Amino acid sequence: MTERVYNFYAGPATLPLPVLEQAQEEFLNYKGTGMSILEISHRSKDFEEVIFETEALMKELLGIGDEFEVLFLQGGASTQFFMVPMNFLTEENTADYILTGSWSEKALKEAEMMGKVHVAGSTKEDNYKYIPSMDQITLSENPVYVHITSNNTIFGTQWQQFPDFGDVPIVADMSSDMLSRPFDVSKFGLIYAGAQKNLGPSGVTVVLIRQDFLKKANDSLPTMLKYSTHVKKKSLYNTPPSFNIYIVNLVLKWIKSNGGLTAIERINKEKAGYIYEVIDNSGGFYRGHARKDSRSLMNVTFTMANADLEKTFVTEAAAKGLIGLKGHRSVGGLRASIYNAMPVEGCKALAEFMKEFQRKNG
Repeated sequence: MTERVYNFYAGPATLPLPVLEQAQEEFLNYKGTGMSILEISHRSKDFEEVIFETEALMKELLGIGDEFEVLFLQGGASTQFFMVPMNFLTEENTADYILTGSWSEKALKEAEMMGKVHVAGSTKEDNYKYIPSMDQITLSENPVYVHITSNNTIFGTQWQQFPDFGDVPIVADMSSDMLSRPFDVSKFGLIYAGAQKNLGPSGVTVVLIRQDFLKKANDSLPTMLKYSTHVKKKSLYNTPPSFNIYIVNLVLKWIKSNGGLTAIERINKEKAGYIYEVIDNSGGFYRGHARKDSRSLMNVTFTMANADLEKTFVTEAAAKGLIGLKGHRSVGGLRASIYNAMPVEGCKALAEFMKEFQRKNG
């Protein structure tokens, strides 16, 4: 096998090596069935065991019970951008959106097609360098929900502490930091996350929905666009992305075996610390995009004082097995995505490369 590289792409992103190895081992004959997991019927007991166990693992890791439903859907977070307002935004109410980057803008745009929305806070004028504080957020009168994006992959910012809006439920896009740290799930009415950054492969979207929030959903929608459809059928109304759910199952087991969310958060802070330390001590050679109080543990975004060197940086890093470091096309610069599955050694290797690159070019 070709030697594996350190994959810093924002998504699809690196997966835990033990997960890939187990999937490889079971690929042709899943648990003695004589079939690949790709071939097993989603109506079979073998697959029901996988999907129900995955649901239970998700609840266990998050410390939640039956007050939440766990769904495994398709269409990515982009489908959730319109599915959420379709289910909850009516002519009589308003949904509030807090803008912290490109993905929250996309979510707002879809909601605007469905009904009345209110921008409760935004840091766009400062190029999304930070997360707004509570005194920068102004809710509309009695919003049906407040939408946030928990982590912003393009700009490298992350909610350090989630806001509390009392009885108003929060809807959150957690695609890029789901299960990266412990948090109080009870504040949220609905959480959605495309799996391809921190939970598994592309092709499955995990949705958590609180039972009391679900009761407010519009039931006059096409069958596949109603959350109630998927809740009633336990994500098995139609053929689900079965292989992808299986990989999510293995990833959740890997997180659990590594100490759960508290241990994962500690490791994530250590990993990010190696890279941010180089940026902060570079004398301006590297320049972090995000304000320090809003820095992401998942996506480290930075530029160089000499922008012409950025292309050289990406090329030389790739030659050393450090790939995917080019920033998003909309903002440029450089970006290191260091999700749960990125090993500590990968972040150390990047930090050492950054130091050496500065010594040669500074």
